[in-house]
Amino acid sequence: MNKKWLMIVLAALPVPALSAEGSLPPPLDLTHHAVGYLAVAIFLGAYALAMIEEVTELRKSKPMVLAASLIWVLIAAVYVRDGLGEQAEQAFRTGLEGYAELFLFILVSMTYLNAMEDRGVFESLRIWLLRKGFSYRQLFWITGCLSFLLSSVCNNLTTALLMGTVIMAMGRDNRRFIGVACVNVVVATNAGGSFSPFGDITTLLVWQKGGVPFIEFYSLLVPSIVNFVLPAAIMYFWVPKEKPAPALEAFALRRGAKTIILLFLLTIVTAVCFENFLSLPPAAGMLAGLTYLKFFSYYLQKTAAPRGNSGEVADTDAMEIPYDLEERHHFDVFHNVSRLEWDTLLFFYGVMVSVGGLSFIGYLNYASQFLYTDLDPTIANVLVGIISAFIDNGTIMFAVLTMMPDISQGQWLLVTLTAGVGGSLLAIGSAAGVGLLGQAKGFYTFSTHLKWVPAIALGYAGSIVAHFVINARYF
Repeated sequence: MNKKWLMIVLAALPVPALSAEGSLPPPLDLTHHAVGYLAVAIFLGAYALAMIEEVTELRKSKPMVLAASLIWVLIAAVYVRDGLGEQAEQAFRTGLEGYAELFLFILVSMTYLNAMEDRGVFESLRIWLLRKGFSYRQLFWITGCLSFLLSSVCNNLTTALLMGTVIMAMGRDNRRFIGVACVNVVVATNAGGSFSPFGDITTLLVWQKGGVPFIEFYSLLVPSIVNFVLPAAIMYFWVPKEKPAPALEAFALRRGAKTIILLFLLTIVTAVCFENFLSLPPAAGMLAGLTYLKFFSYYLQKTAAPRGNSGEVADTDAMEIPYDLEERHHFDVFHNVSRLEWDTLLFFYGVMVSVGGLSFIGYLNYASQFLYTDLDPTIANVLVGIISAFIDNGTIMFAVLTMMPDISQGQWLLVTLTAGVGGSLLAIGSAAGVGLLGQAKGFYTFSTHLKWVPAIALGYAGSIVAHFVINARYF
C-alpha cells in the first residue's frame, strides 16, 4: 500500500522536460516569414492604439493583451506544424516567469500605497502644503523635490498623480503655474525613479534581471539630480510670483497610518535582503512584506475603537485619530489589492509577452546587432533614451534586457539612466506624463510640455555628462 501511494505521489510531481534547454534546436528565424511581418504589424497597431488612449478612450491593456495572444498564436502554429511545439512553450513560459516576478513586486508596492492613501497619508500632505501659504515659486520647488524623493520609493505614476492633485488645488486660479509645475513634476518623478532599484519600471527590470547590483544604482543619484535641477532652474523664471489662497481645512492621519509607512519601509528592506543575502527574487521578499500589512490589517479590525460621544475630531496637525466601530469593515488589504492599476499591470503583460515573441522570432537580434555592434555602446544607449520619449520606457528597457548586450557596468548604468529619464522629453514618454495629461486636462497638454523640450534636453545631456565624470570607474 505504501508503495502504491508513493507511486501516486511521484506521478503527481512535475517532471523536468527530457530535453534540457541546451539540447533544444535553435529557434526558427521567422524574420522574413509572413508570420514575422504579421507579428510586427500586430504589435505596432496595438501600441498605436495604446498611445492614443486619451483620444479613443480604449484602455491601453486591451489591444496589448490581444496583440500578445495573437503573436504567440502565430508563433506556436508554425512551431507545432514543424514538430517544435515544446520549444515555443518553453520560450513563452520563460517570458511569463519574468512578468510574474515584476507583477508580484508591483502588486505589493501598489497595495501599500493604496493602504497609505486609505489612511489619509497623501491627503494630509496635500492639506499641509496648502495651509503653509507658500508662494507659487516655492511650491514649484517643493512639489518638484517631493516628486523626486517620493518616486524613489513609489512608482512614478502614483507620485505624479499625487503631486498633480496638489498643483491643481493650489493653482486652480493660475493656468500658467499648473502647466509649468506639471512639466517639472514629470521630469522630477522620472529622474527620482532612475537611481532607485524600485523607483521605476526600468530600474526594477534591470535589478530583477541582475544587470546592476542593488547598491550600484545609487551611483546614479547625482546624474539624476542634474537631470531634474537643470530644467527646473530654467523653468523657475517663468513661474508666477503670486501666492495661492491658503487652505483652511483641518487634516488628520487615520489610525495606523504611521505604522503602515514603517511597514512599507520594512518591506523594501526585506526585498533587498532576500536578493542580496539569500539570492532569492526581490518579489519573494515583497510578498513576505505583504504579510506584515495583512497581520496589521487584522489588528486594526480587531482593535477598532469608538469615537468620543460627540463624534468630533480635534483640529490638530498630523495626529492619528480613532475611527468608529464600522472602520473594521472598511480597512481590508484585499480591498486595497482590488484598487490596483490593473490596466497598467495588464498593459505591461501585453508589452513584455509581445516583445518576448518578437525576440523569439529573431527581430531583437537584428536590433542588438545594429545598436551594440555596429554602433558605439554610448551612442546606442543615448539613442535608447531618446526612443523612450516615443515608446514607453519600460518597453524599451525590456527589449534591451532581452537583447542582453555584452556591455560594461558603466554602460548598463547609462542605459538605465537614459531609458528612465528619456521619457521626460515628451509628455507621452512616461506613465507620469500620460497620467498628468488626463488629470490636468486643458491645463497640462502635449504642446505645453513640448515648448520645454530644449530645457529638458539640456538636463538629459547634463545627466549623461555627470554620469561619465562621476562614474568613470565603471567603464
